[in-house]
Parts: sequence; structure tokens; C-alpha cells
Amino acid sequence: MLSWLADQMIEEAMKRGEFDDLPGKGKPLELEDLSHVPEELRSAYKLMKNANIMPEELTLRQEMLTLSDLIAACQQDEERLRLRNKLDEKTLRLNMLTAQKDWSSNSAYNRYESKIRQRLTGW
Repeated sequence: MLSWLADQMIEEAMKRGEFDDLPGKGKPLELEDLSHVPEELRSAYKLMKNANIMPEELTLRQEMLTLSDLIAACQQDEERLRLRNKLDEKTLRLNMLTAQKDWSSNSAYNRYESKIRQRLTGW
């Protein structure tokens, strides 16, 4: 019922020409490639990106994918080497961030493991 009402309102607005001056009218949509983001996280990713609060790890992964595509398409050895160096830097930074998070989460788990077990099992 509600979708029918929405469709009716959209059709009426179209007849009145309310959509005629929208930016990009008549042009193909620019769809964002989110294949690098797990499906269950895509809406959160999109929300964070639109709010300009992207975690560095996601930004790095996107940049690494772009660099990999550029390297594959590159015809000049010098430019390919420059791109490869940038990709190596991004990979190193991502590995450092991942290692920091793994270390800190493992450390917290190790500190509280016995207390958690005691609460759950009673011993």
C-alpha cells in the first residue's frame, strides 16, 4: 500500500516536471565499485564515506586496489616502478595498522581471559 502511494507521488511529480532540472539528468549513473567491501558492511561503508569518516584501513585498501589496476595497465617501466613503490608503502602501512590492532586486542583478551572464564563457568 505504501509503495503504491510513493509511486503515485513520484509519477505526479514527474508530470509536473519537478525532476527536469536535476544534476546529471540524461547521464549514466556513477556507480561506486564496492567489491572490495564485504556485502554486510557496504551500507556502513557508504554511510561513513559520505560523512567523510573513513577508517584508514579502508582508505588504504581502496588505494591499493587502484594502484594494482594502474600497475596492470601501465606500459612504461619507470612509471610502473613508481606505482609499485607507492603500493609497497601502502601495503606496509596497512600491515602496521593491522598488527597494532591485533596486538592491542590480543593484549586486552589476555588480561581479562581468566575473569571472563570465571564469570561464564563459575571457576
